[in-house]
Amino acid sequence: MSAPTTPRAPLGSGAPRGSRPRRTRRAPRAPHTAASAGPRLLGRVAVNAIVGLSVLYTLLPVLWLLLASAKNRGALFRSDLLSLGDFSFADNLAALFAMEDGIYGRWYLNSLLYAVAGAAVSTMISVACGYAFDKYRFRGKEKLFGLVLAGVMVPPTVLALPLYLMASEVGLVNTFWSVFIPVLFNPFGVYLGRVFSQGYVPDEVLEAARVDGAGELASYFRVALRMLGPGLVTVFLFQLTAIWNNFFLPMVMLSDQKLFPVSLGLYVWNSAAVVTPDYYPVVISGSLLAVLPLIAAFVLLQRHWRSGLTAGSVK
Repeated sequence: MSAPTTPRAPLGSGAPRGSRPRRTRRAPRAPHTAASAGPRLLGRVAVNAIVGLSVLYTLLPVLWLLLASAKNRGALFRSDLLSLGDFSFADNLAALFAMEDGIYGRWYLNSLLYAVAGAAVSTMISVACGYAFDKYRFRGKEKLFGLVLAGVMVPPTVLALPLYLMASEVGLVNTFWSVFIPVLFNPFGVYLGRVFSQGYVPDEVLEAARVDGAGELASYFRVALRMLGPGLVTVFLFQLTAIWNNFFLPMVMLSDQKLFPVSLGLYVWNSAAVVTPDYYPVVISGSLLAVLPLIAAFVLLQRHWRSGLTAGSVK
């Protein structure tokens, strides 16, 4: 008789029955190669190049203005702005404020009055209107706000002629009020006022103020207006820039040079420089001084402006 044979395990089974299969380790991930890092580096270079070009596009005109305002007329005509000679910044400033009996100083004060006072009053009106559109219910509210949005899309130059005809009817042409009154109403400021009111003024706070006995005006001036501080600064900066750079409306409304803003006065001098080259240095120096108030306003109010622009971003 043949000896009994023991059963063999199935071919390919490397472990006894009931044991768990052994886990195999994954191969370590290969480090980033130069081929994968290449597109990232190229993207960074492209972004930095675009940012650098944008900075140059913004700063080069200001740099040219700063260099040109320090040169005399001969250096300007020779386009010799980088030389260390022909430095006459103080002489240019003296000539600027002495030209035509110092009328440039009058233009500068006019621009400050138009821009600062107009932007302040316009900001208060715009934010109050935006607050009313947000917090109150009245008939035709959304239709009226639609008209406000339509007004945002209308260019200011289109309204210059109708405003001139209206001012002519009431006898305000060639007066301070013909330029000051139209800039007080800003549809874009009303839109921003509503956005800031939605993002900064909770309805619960106003309800608590009313429960404590505060009226609507007291709730607005004592409670809501303090919360709308960043919005006020933002609307003020936008309106300040728009009024300071306003050119076409004063040109249509005004004929008395004593009422001109800086923008219109420098335009008149630049037109005269074609015949009288002595106006070129004073026009450049005046343009440099005309930029300073806007730079100062943005630097001083930058912190509030940044917080205002991000209103409602995490709501």
